[in-house]
Amino acid sequence: MAIIQETTRPPRRLDDVPGWFPVLDQLLFDWFLNRQEATGMRGDLLEVGVYMGKSAIFIGRHQQPAERYTVCDLFEGDAPDDANQAESTKSYSALTRRVFEENYRSFHDELPRVLQGPSSVVPAEVTPRSCRFVHIDASHLYEHVYGDIGAAHDLLLPDGIVVLDDFRSEHTPGVSIAAWEAVLNRGLHPICLSTQKLYGTWGDPEPVQEELLAMVRERSDCHLSVQEAAGHRIVRLKSKGMRAPDFP
Repeated sequence: MAIIQETTRPPRRLDDVPGWFPVLDQLLFDWFLNRQEATGMRGDLLEVGVYMGKSAIFIGRHQQPAERYTVCDLFEGDAPDDANQAESTKSYSALTRRVFEENYRSFHDELPRVLQGPSSVVPAEVTPRSCRFVHIDASHLYEHVYGDIGAAHDLLLPDGIVVLDDFRSEHTPGVSIAAWEAVLNRGLHPICLSTQKLYGTWGDPEPVQEELLAMVRERSDCHLSVQEAAGHRIVRLKSKGMRAPDFP
């Protein structure tokens, strides 16, 4: 009897990679990273929590010569505690390191540096004050997110950008508490909010915020509102039929 082995077709477009990376956030990642590069800012890149690699693949296109790109995920490894293990088993049981690496290699010649383990391993593996862009999309449990935000603070350059995923989803209250606690008590300045992510800095938010506002006001596909809260200017953005940026 002939045995037919099922094969998975490698992704050819970014949309072929499973995951949650809305078009607005693709635009914002591109804008923040391009702005850094245009102003001559150099520094390493970090993503904590990669799932199948969709946003990691996108960030990887911005890795400049001499910059280091690190990603971290449990993949199929053991979680550091029972709550995190339950979360991982429920939501990410299909994730393996092999799948992530195959997806990434469909778009890039070389892999980033891959740390397989809980996000708590990151501070010992990434040089303090070395990163220009950090994307946090790992555990949704408050204790873990609190630690990830603290690590981002220590790893980022003075005007680096941190992006916190799922900061206001109804199923991730731990992320919400940790994110707004960082704004109120830990010196994080929000630059803008998308439907899914909070973009912030521990540097001066005003210059980048002004440039972002100027860019958005020239577009017809992005709804903008600006509010004041607890001494912070809160820029809220929402897609209006926006198209994703080109991704070869």
